[in-house]
Amino acid sequence: MRDILPADYPYWEKVEKAFKKTAEFYNFKFIEPPILERAELFIRGTGVNTDIVEKELYTFKTKGKDLVALRPEFTPSLIRAYIEHGMSRLPQPVKMCYFGPVFRYSAPQAGRFRQFYQAGLEIIGGEADPIYDAQIIVSAFRFIEELKIKKIIVQLNSIGCRACRPGYRKKLQEYYRRYASLTKTKRKICKDCERRIKINPLRVLDCKNELCQQTKENAPVSLDYLCLSCRSHFKGVLEFLDEISFPYVLSPHLVRGLDYYNRTVFEIIESGNPSLALAGGGRYDYLAESFGKRAIPSAGVSLGVERIIEVLKSLSPIILEKTKDKVFIIHAGELAKKKTFALIEEFRKTNIKIFEALGKESLESQLKAADREETKFALIIGQKEFYEESIILKDMENGVQETVSIKKIVEEVKKRLKD
Repeated sequence: MRDILPADYPYWEKVEKAFKKTAEFYNFKFIEPPILERAELFIRGTGVNTDIVEKELYTFKTKGKDLVALRPEFTPSLIRAYIEHGMSRLPQPVKMCYFGPVFRYSAPQAGRFRQFYQAGLEIIGGEADPIYDAQIIVSAFRFIEELKIKKIIVQLNSIGCRACRPGYRKKLQEYYRRYASLTKTKRKICKDCERRIKINPLRVLDCKNELCQQTKENAPVSLDYLCLSCRSHFKGVLEFLDEISFPYVLSPHLVRGLDYYNRTVFEIIESGNPSLALAGGGRYDYLAESFGKRAIPSAGVSLGVERIIEVLKSLSPIILEKTKDKVFIIHAGELAKKKTFALIEEFRKTNIKIFEALGKESLESQLKAADREETKFALIIGQKEFYEESIILKDMENGVQETVSIKKIVEEVKKRLKD
């Protein structure tokens, strides 16, 4: 976990501003689910056999003995909120978005931390129309595009539904079993994947181990085993994307690391680092069934904010714009310091930005600070000015200074800044 330091904050503001702009254009509304939920929500929703639940979930018991978890992702929480708050009675589908921290106990690596931020877009309810898959993909792409990140690639695949996926799973198991029985020196898949073959063979395709990546190249592809309905759905997604000449590549071995996905899955990568996905998502019609409800057609995407920021930093540093027309207030003596403190609040009421060095007592050091800030005007108040209820207004560009009534100084500065 890490701090977001003041020097980095402009990047975060830039990303959040671009995300809000994109989400607003495509009519997504913000939701903020709690950081802490019942652990069962993520165990059942995210999937018992996923890495998130098996290795990465932060859980603990409350004083009331409830097992709770820090959210490792947003999607199960959004489905819970949709059900719990009766959103099915709203005009369908419901389009929601989020921006906030999630927590996973994973090995820290490039672009990944144990507390990290996700931005996301979800379309929940209505019909399982391929147009919503397409809109989720396009919206995520436009957000990254808004940040002037170029050379981004959208990888697409379909992993089928509960009707056709069992046949594909069986073919995968047959393919990988031949490698699971090899000796340690000839092993072609990692230890984790030897176990995954039996439990959830699709997750073998998502393994980042170099050994498994090589073996994956000749594995069966899901597109060859889709039922007619899934073929038609995926064809529809591609047709919508083709309608706007949207760039994408088919990635026949692409799967997602979460159990709830079905049909369309996708990732957005930057060509300079293809192993690090900036965004990933797809369709998850069956997730609501994990909570004992009927299937709810849904599609969504989550975006790794830290990863996107790292790409932004590599492209060009953000040059902070210096505030124009700065006003610096300077005090000399304890009485003047108190008056300065009150005067700052008077300027606040008129939205005039005031800079100060209240911790410095030396007049010279405060004037140097005013110079460093490239101040346009300096306001100087000392013991004499305090008793005369006046203040010195100094033009820092030409050095001209004059005495002004302290009661009129706010309006005088406002007028000069306007001029």
